[in-house]
Amino acid sequence: MFPENLKVRLQQPFIVSDEQLAFYQENRFIKLKQVLDEETLDYVNGIISKRIKRFQLENNTPLADRDTYGKAFLQVMNLWREDEEIQSFVFCKRIASIATQLMGTRGVRLYHDQALFKEPGGGITPWHADQFYWPLNSDKTVTAWIPLQAVPLEMGPLEFSGGSHQIQEGRELAISDTSEKMMQERLKVTDFPHVIEPFDAGEISFHSGWVFHRAGANNSTEMRKVMTIIYMDSNMRLKAPENNNQQNDWETWCPGATIDEIIQTPLNPLLHSLD
Repeated sequence: MFPENLKVRLQQPFIVSDEQLAFYQENRFIKLKQVLDEETLDYVNGIISKRIKRFQLENNTPLADRDTYGKAFLQVMNLWREDEEIQSFVFCKRIASIATQLMGTRGVRLYHDQALFKEPGGGITPWHADQFYWPLNSDKTVTAWIPLQAVPLEMGPLEFSGGSHQIQEGRELAISDTSEKMMQERLKVTDFPHVIEPFDAGEISFHSGWVFHRAGANNSTEMRKVMTIIYMDSNMRLKAPENNNQQNDWETWCPGATIDEIIQTPLNPLLHSLD
């Protein structure tokens, strides 16, 4: 079972400063240091890595035989439904409260979680905006990108185009070679800063659904281990899907939700509330 002392730490608040809130509002991403302490991070690393090892045994297609998306990372979703210890982490108030503060909402629900492990030699994650995939009627979404160890540049940390949520072009693109080429060219002619920085252990980034981001290849000899948690406004409503990916997300991540009504299915629990 998840150690009680670590559970307590994960309930402790992390107060986002006014300066950090202003930075997020302008850029729609932010990196926050020391969100997780070393002991908690090591424990979470262990329980999630164990699950990914099982996934690797079941899915052992060589890197060379995969497409660009498949080379980018090993992806396993909604781990909270498979493992009580991982659920304790995904449901923690500490990270959910940060998401609530950044979005300026009264609370957040879970959209879904996913582990993104980039193998040694794993390829790039192309430029994209996550909300292309989501049948959600507002941009009150935020993804916590949680490295389970320090991520130096050679491991392929997440990169951001600060303020690029303002761009309408590219919102129709799935993660692909096409999105990488088109958005790389588009972002070159803007004034939006391209931020590429390593991550310290315990540092977490948060980005909104429409900000463009990518990650480089993993040129190290170690696995780049990352857990992500996608939060949405607790009052988020389902919109009519605009593409097949959004239709699939409706059926997969919020089955039973009704168009134009608040999404509150058993798969979308309330993780933090100020009410």
